[in-house]
Formats: sequence, C-alpha cells, structure tokens
Amino acid sequence: MTTPATTLDFRNTNALWGSVLVETLVRLGVRQAVISPGSRSTPLTIALARHGGIDAIPVLDERSAAFFALGLARAQGKPVVLLCTSGTAGANYFPAVIEAQESGVPLLVITADRPPEMRDCASGQTIDQQKLFGAHVNFYHELAVPDSSVAMLGYLRQTVAHACERTLRPVAGPVHLNAPFRDPLPPVADESARKLEPLVTAEFFAHLNAVAPGVTQSVIWQRPTTARGLIVAGPAITDAPAGYVAKVRELSAALGWPVLADVLSPVRHHAQPGDGIVAGYDTILRNATLAKELTPRTVLCLGGWPTSKVLRAWLEASGAEILLVAPGAANRDALHGRTRQITAPVEALAVAGDRAPDTTYLRRWIEVETATRRALDAAVEVGAARFEGRVTGVLARSLPAGTPVFVASSMPVRDAEYFWPATDRGHRFFFNRGANGIDGTLSTAVGVAHAAGRPAVLLTGDLALLHDANGFLLRPKLRGSLTVVLINNNGGGIFEHLPVAEFEPPFEEFFATPQDVDFAKLCAAHGVLHTVVRDMAQLAELVATLPATGLRVLEVRTDRKADAAARKRLFRDVAAQIG
Repeated sequence: MTTPATTLDFRNTNALWGSVLVETLVRLGVRQAVISPGSRSTPLTIALARHGGIDAIPVLDERSAAFFALGLARAQGKPVVLLCTSGTAGANYFPAVIEAQESGVPLLVITADRPPEMRDCASGQTIDQQKLFGAHVNFYHELAVPDSSVAMLGYLRQTVAHACERTLRPVAGPVHLNAPFRDPLPPVADESARKLEPLVTAEFFAHLNAVAPGVTQSVIWQRPTTARGLIVAGPAITDAPAGYVAKVRELSAALGWPVLADVLSPVRHHAQPGDGIVAGYDTILRNATLAKELTPRTVLCLGGWPTSKVLRAWLEASGAEILLVAPGAANRDALHGRTRQITAPVEALAVAGDRAPDTTYLRRWIEVETATRRALDAAVEVGAARFEGRVTGVLARSLPAGTPVFVASSMPVRDAEYFWPATDRGHRFFFNRGANGIDGTLSTAVGVAHAAGRPAVLLTGDLALLHDANGFLLRPKLRGSLTVVLINNNGGGIFEHLPVAEFEPPFEEFFATPQDVDFAKLCAAHGVLHTVVRDMAQLAELVATLPATGLRVLEVRTDRKADAAARKRLFRDVAAQIG
C-alpha cells in the first residue's frame, strides 16, 4: 500500500484535509469512488484521483453516477464512495440513496458544501443540505470546516471511520457526510498545513483496519409440530451464494418442507435433485382447488417477500403462522400476518431437534411442480414465436453458467418469476427491488458488470432503459462486458395487467406511455453495438457466448397487447390443466 508520505498533500489546509479523509478510507478497505464533476468538491476530488489505492471514476450525470455506484457496491458487498459538489447535485442522488437504504447496499455519500457563512445569503449553487436524505440513511454528519491541527484531523479520521462502519453495521445501507470547504479549493500552496508534516505520519493511521460486516451468532428456532409448512426463499443478494443455498437446503431437509424459490433468490439458480424446490408456484396457486389443498399452517420466509403477487395474496389469506428471517430490525411484514421476526442473516438460523420429518406435504408440492413445469414449457413453446415469456427461458438455457444477470423491475422481473425454471447453472441475479422502481436500471447494471469480473447481462424493457438512457455515457468507463437484452414492446407492459387497462382513454397515453425512439440510433450516438434479434434461435446463439468487453444491445421486438393477452390465456389454461 502507498504510504502517507506519498498520499498526504500538505500544500494547503483543504488539500491536507481531503487527503487525510481519503487515506482513512483506504485504510478502512474502501477501493472505489464515483465522482460527479463540480467545483466545491475540488479538494476531495483531487485527493481521490491522486491516491493509488482508489479506483476513482468520473461520471457526468449525478443520478446515473449514484446508480452506477449502487451497482458497484451491490456486486461487491463493500462500501463505495459517491462524491458531488454543492447545490442540487446531491438531490440527484436521492433515488439511488433510497434504493440503497431499502435494499441494504453500503454507500458512503459525500456532498461538498459552502461553509456556514456562505449559506442563507443567496450565494451561488447553495441549498440547505442538512440531512438532505432524511431518514433514508443509516447515519448523517456534517464535517467541520477544514482545520490544520492534529486534533481536528483526529476528529476527521475518527468520524470518517465511524461513517464507513455505519455503511455495514448493524445492517448495510447508505451514510451521508456533508463536507463544507472554504476557498481556495485547488491545492494552491501556502504554509497553513506544512507545519503538520512531521506530525501526521503512518502512525496516525496505524490502528485502522478494513471494516467488515458484524458477525451474528447462530439463532435456534424450535421446530414446529406441523408437517404442513413451507419455506419461502425471497429476493436475496449474497456474496456467498453456495453457503446461502446450503443453509436453505439444510433447513428444508430438517423440516421436510418444500422451498418456494423466488427467481431473485440464489436458491432457484443452485437447485439440485431432491432439494424440494418449487418455481411454478405463481401458476399453481391460480388453480383454486390446488390453492386450497396446499394451504400451509406455518411459513418460514427468508430474506424478503417474493415478487409474485399471487403468492403474497395466498399467504395473506392462509392465516398461517409466519416466521420472517431478515438481517435488519425494520418491520418487513407488508402482509401484517401472524408474524414473528428473527433479526439475523439466513445463514445464522438453525432448527432444534432431530425428529424425522413427515414429507407428505412436500411430495405433493413436488408432484404438482413437475406437472406445472411440463405444462408451462409446452404452452410457451406452442405460443407466439415472439412471446416475451420465451426470452427468459432462452436466457436460462443459453447463458453461460454463473453469468451475473441484472433484471429490471416491472414486466421483466415478473416474466422471469413466471418462466425461469429452477436450474443448477448458478446464474447470479441482481436487482433494484428495495423501492421497486425503474430508476437507474442501466447505470446499476453497468456498475454490476464493472465489478463482476466476468461478462454480465441486463434484462430490461424499453421504458426502463429509456428512463436511464444517460447510463450509456458510462460505456467508456466500463471495465468488462454488459449485454443488454431489450424487450421492446413500445410501452409499459406491466400496466396491461392492471384494471386501469380497461379505461381508454387515457390508458395508452398516460399509463402505457409508448415512446417513439429508434434504439439503433440511440445506441449509435453512444458508440454502443446494436442488433435487432430475428427470432429466439438467434437470441440463444447471441447469448451463449458473451463478449469479454464492451456494451451491446440485443433488441427483441414484441407486441405488448398480444403478449398481455397471451399471458392471461396461458395461466388460465395451464392452471386448469394441472388441476
């Protein structure tokens, strides 16, 4: 590692302050910073850019920058710095900060600011940045105005160390530091900080170590007596999917319960024969007879509630006792059921007792799952050649094993939930489902791809992509590869499945909101490769081998209204067939 002798900048007070802050971050294990351009943040921008231990990445658009940082942090599970200037710049970070808070992603957001005497007096590019993100951060603090004394540098070091720790403990999430600076902002040499050069040495930072998530001891759950129980493996992102899946497998074996695995859970993508994995539950539960027959008495929900609205409604109506396992203490029970919450990671849960389980209920679920998977696959194959539901099946079969897959909200994540089967191919799913918005879809996916260390894929609709079109500006920064599978149905397909679709006007203009955009020209403007996919066979060929570098878009054009009708017909027919 570089030493303070080479990383600390004693040219003036601001330069020293910024370099001490950055050296502290590096000692704590921070390795990446995403920087939005601006003037007031100059001391920190220069300190980050000149430190050999930091990968500093400039990104023009603040909203895109924030989601790019979110993707980096989400893929690595480590805090990433996000830096901007004063004024409205930080406000553009807000959607990503909310997503980070809701989904537990470690971001250290630093907003530069004017000093107190320059506020509330109409000075340029100045707004009230105190607690700008409100309750959507784990911790907030306004740093002191830089001061060239050992005591104040000690305060800075300790405060930054605490802030960095709060991005990971007790639960991961964003932290906000507001950092005021007086002029001069560039490192114009003066004598204000030079006197500290013999005092601020390696020893000043020697006690700092990389921050790690807290260790949770095992939590013992007393085995319930009922055999009519099930495990719901909800959306989860983990740095160790194999260990996570092994724990869920252990729980299922100990209890003799089936595992209803959300497509956003690693469980669905590391399935082995005999695991008791059910992936077709959304279709199964559309059959009223089966829904009644399979009603559980106890539900163990891991991580978060599933994507499927049908499953959530069924659980809510079941009246079952629910045990919700989540790492944070926040209320995660949107169903308001008979719920107890265990605040612990899934990996910490263990079942007491060694009684041999009754697997009758499990076997019935697997019997129905087998019939449903067969019927679903057949129905999709005989449907329209360009049916959107086919895309997820092609990706599941054709993507290289272990591919990171970012899936957009709205219709893409639901089609993945419906049609992506349980496999052992180890695809690693990423998503922004904390707030369930389409904000920052492309930028987050580029961040994931940049951090992944192998070619990644984004599955998105046209509106989600257009909503974050400035994410294409990240192409020159991308270290790695991202293939965007674009389902272009000229509008918001999810709204076709809502009651408002029956009200025309104003449905098409105000809800479906089709956009007249030529994606080939949009991609060309950003130097992004673009291909219109002829059919599913070509799509399978194009994703079977992913490029090592670059950004490309594979556009699959579909018929929104025809596909909405096809989904409804398919679910109705398959649900009737399996009953």
